[in-house]
Amino acid sequence: MKTILITLCLLFSLSSLYAQKAHEIAAGFENQKIDAIKAYLSANPEATDKEDALSILVTAHMNLGQFSPIPDLLIQRYDGLKAGKEIDLNVIIREITSPLIESCINSNQRDKAKAFIARVKTDFANLPVTPQLNLALDQLAADLYLPRVGDEMKIAFTDLKGNSVDLEKLKDKIVLVDFWATWCPPCVAEIPNILATYEKYREKGFEVIGISLDDDKAALEKFVADQKLPWPQHFDGKGMDGEIATRYAIGRLPATFLLGKGNKIIAADLRGPQLEEAIEAALTSAE
Repeated sequence: MKTILITLCLLFSLSSLYAQKAHEIAAGFENQKIDAIKAYLSANPEATDKEDALSILVTAHMNLGQFSPIPDLLIQRYDGLKAGKEIDLNVIIREITSPLIESCINSNQRDKAKAFIARVKTDFANLPVTPQLNLALDQLAADLYLPRVGDEMKIAFTDLKGNSVDLEKLKDKIVLVDFWATWCPPCVAEIPNILATYEKYREKGFEVIGISLDDDKAALEKFVADQKLPWPQHFDGKGMDGEIATRYAIGRLPATFLLGKGNKIIAADLRGPQLEEAIEAALTSAE
């Protein structure tokens, strides 16, 4: 029995060791794959399977979380496809444009993605499916224009009560900018948490600004009154096509941005306890 227990303990220890190093083993194989494919393409720049080789490189870098090299690899793949006689637009959208945008966002190369989108639109400007293609490209590219951490937000408007609101006058505050609508269930579900957080931290320098994307003013006013929401609300009746929503590329709700002092974004899309934690941290660091 003692021998069996010792054996089991050794097996458990070995399995734990392998589990701890599994990601290292996988990473090692991915790096070997990258080196081998790069060497292959270097020796065979016109290889007939170049598209497959580039796809393997993209997948390997993605698995390693190495986003920086991916856009250029995908652009090379696009160049190869475009040179062919038959072009599958689904491949360009799903296998090239979508991962290119994701990798550009993650590697801070948004301008490269924007330029690529413009190039694709130009390359396919005279096809029967051009309107649908451009719509798909614009939907994919929306995230490229979303505000990100470190960006400054500038918002000024007259709220539902006729009061002037300007972020410029709140630079010494921690501000939550909440893009929402009464027809958005997740937005409405988060309101009690925002309200409780507002009441807890307002005296310490926390403010909320609501940017309603409703198109029914009466419904909005009733909701605000029923829920006793004390912070200012912007409303222009244009919904998702409103000026502020368009300027900040808001394509989905809810969308929230927590601004530190100076109106620079320090976090986005916080929910539940994460919101309070971020506000607490921001107020503490600002002291």
